Amino acid sequence: MNDNTRGAAQALPVDEQVARQITSVRTKLFYGFGSIAFGVKDNGFSTILLLFYNQVMHVPPDLVGLAIFVALLVDAFLDPIVGQFSDNLRTRWGRRHPLMYASALPVSISYLLLWNPPHWSPAALFVYLIVVAVIVRTFITFYEIPSSALAPELSDDYDQRTSFLSYRVFFGWYGGLTMLELAYIVFLKPDAHHAVGQLNETGYSRYGITAAIVMFLAILISAAGTHKFIPYFRTPAGERKSLLLYAREMLASLGNRAFLILMLAAIPFNLATGLVFALSVYISTYFWLLTNVQIFILTLATFIAVLLAFLMAVPLSRRFGKRESAIVMFLVGLFIAIIPMGLRLANLFPPNGDPSLLPILFGFQTISGALTIGSSIIMLSMLADVVEDSELKTGRRSEGLFFAGGSFLAKVVSGSGVFVSGLLLSFIHFPARAIPGHVDPQILHNLALVYLPAIAILYCVAVAVISAFPITRAHHEENLKRLAAEVEQGGAPTL
Repeated sequence: MNDNTRGAAQALPVDEQVARQITSVRTKLFYGFGSIAFGVKDNGFSTILLLFYNQVMHVPPDLVGLAIFVALLVDAFLDPIVGQFSDNLRTRWGRRHPLMYASALPVSISYLLLWNPPHWSPAALFVYLIVVAVIVRTFITFYEIPSSALAPELSDDYDQRTSFLSYRVFFGWYGGLTMLELAYIVFLKPDAHHAVGQLNETGYSRYGITAAIVMFLAILISAAGTHKFIPYFRTPAGERKSLLLYAREMLASLGNRAFLILMLAAIPFNLATGLVFALSVYISTYFWLLTNVQIFILTLATFIAVLLAFLMAVPLSRRFGKRESAIVMFLVGLFIAIIPMGLRLANLFPPNGDPSLLPILFGFQTISGALTIGSSIIMLSMLADVVEDSELKTGRRSEGLFFAGGSFLAKVVSGSGVFVSGLLLSFIHFPARAIPGHVDPQILHNLALVYLPAIAILYCVAVAVISAFPITRAHHEENLKRLAAEVEQGGAPTL
């Protein structure tokens, strides 16, 4: 980390001992630990929230989907505002930590309320769901954006940034998946009144209480664990700005070429990811005819994949560079991911019900998941490197704004992926109330014929765009030298 402060209040100089503390495993654990809160929220919203409000609270599924989509849109458009606000906040606790601390209790209470709704009419519950979901997403944004933006502040080193963000992705995945597995195994259990555990309202209430406590602790522990380094972070100059000036600064920062390339790549990437997540349950249930227990076992492959991605991202990035590593990992991961369905279409894969089917799928999902998740870690690190590139052109550090921009696009486009998935199912005439094992084989064949080319084309377009990303290791180090030189010479910001 350097002590560059163009257009900002002076931070304390970082000596060798402090630098070692900042980049220690201990600090990375504290930094990454906070993403558990986001992981818990994200998994809850994307997996069991629809089922709970539809099948347990009896709100029509289209209204539940609309409520979730409205909350997502509000949250997505809030991201850049929170990012810009965080970048320009000036307090004795720095730019990020006040927002992180302030979000802990509201996030926890609102998430608790989400899973303990009143017994109102479906129409009233629809409104309740919109309001509470918006509140949950709003306050998790006030934590997640400032917390993510700490990575470029904690280190300007090309490889250390990848390491910091690998911890963040690791804890986000593990926290979310662990809480989801606990929901199925511990909370959503059958009882005397509920033969199917997923319909047990009491289980959702207990899940909500536990998840709220976990989110609260994760946020506070992470914020407290990085608190002592606040004096070494940059703070903006204490100048009053109009809303028009704030808007102009946002547009100038977001117009950075490297940032735009990442955002253009994110459009097909997140659209394809939305398709994959939305259709995974259909593919597991109807295409592979897996049981609930088998799907649970297959989900465990993701735990291994995240660990492998965590271990691979930094060494590969250090050896081959971020752009090249991200591209190769992603392309190989995509190829491995589509092999099973491709072989099934060619009648070269074990039939459904064969004892070898689940272990083979488990292996493919583990390897492909490790490579694609590892690639996403490196892409986040590439986003961090945009900070100095933009600072040279604007004189401002916009960590929060850049991470908010990425978050905004991911939410909007991945939400569109869910919508496109519905269109795809309608296009192949997938039946309503379909029973596994009784769906027309031609329809399942058509599902594979549409699904595989769609995700392959979208992901390959994303890779093609990423290949134009201009910031290499040498480019980043040159940016740091130029910034350091301007500070030494007392240069004014380039506006």
